[in-house]
Amino acid sequence: MMRDESEKPPHVRFDWDRQARTGMAEAVLCQGKTCANLSEILTEAKARQANLLLTRLSSEMHTEISADHHLNYCALSRTAIFGAMPTLRETGLGVALVCAGTSDLDVLTEAQRTLDFNGIPNKVFADVGVAGLWRIMSVAEELSQYRVLIAVAGMEGALFSVLAGLVSGLVIAVPSSVGYGVSADGKAALSSALSSCSPGLVTVNIDNGFGAAAAAIKLLRQGTPDSTSAECQDNRL
Repeated sequence: MMRDESEKPPHVRFDWDRQARTGMAEAVLCQGKTCANLSEILTEAKARQANLLLTRLSSEMHTEISADHHLNYCALSRTAIFGAMPTLRETGLGVALVCAGTSDLDVLTEAQRTLDFNGIPNKVFADVGVAGLWRIMSVAEELSQYRVLIAVAGMEGALFSVLAGLVSGLVIAVPSSVGYGVSADGKAALSSALSSCSPGLVTVNIDNGFGAAAAAIKLLRQGTPDSTSAECQDNRL
């Protein structure tokens, strides 16, 4: 059967079944897409009554597409949530979000918004970089209660090794692109995370707050098919 040449092929083949298959709903990476692409995705999501998380959405693109689609937008993290903000689906402490300095908050907030979208409780511990070691030590006891911690740091990335040496929970390192000179673009922080002598530290790509949150979500939900399971009742989750 010949295809009608007037029919345009879809620009986007969205994976609506990803959450059922992997436990993580597909998010929309807006960087590299056009506003027309995003409008196509959001129109289909609305028809399906589906909620979506959008990442790397610039303020300019948000302004253009928000005329037709209402979004819960966060300029700091460049994330948007389409549809209702989900309620918490897990109990317990959830995830600790730790960053070395306030310059890392954009990446940390991307991770936080991803956790919020997936109903995972979280708490932010900001500006605890080890240049002033007392700052991380002042919250070390509280941080030791968490099963999973996401740490964001730029410059030399010293926070990763120090934090992983203080707590029993899994530390997911997110090198940030904060820095200059030999620390520019997060390369030094990435090398520090990958070469850390603190055992059990795991690392995601530079500025990948979303990826760190996704890893944390998968770990927390291992063996906990729903929020009423025994493990979810443990306050250490």
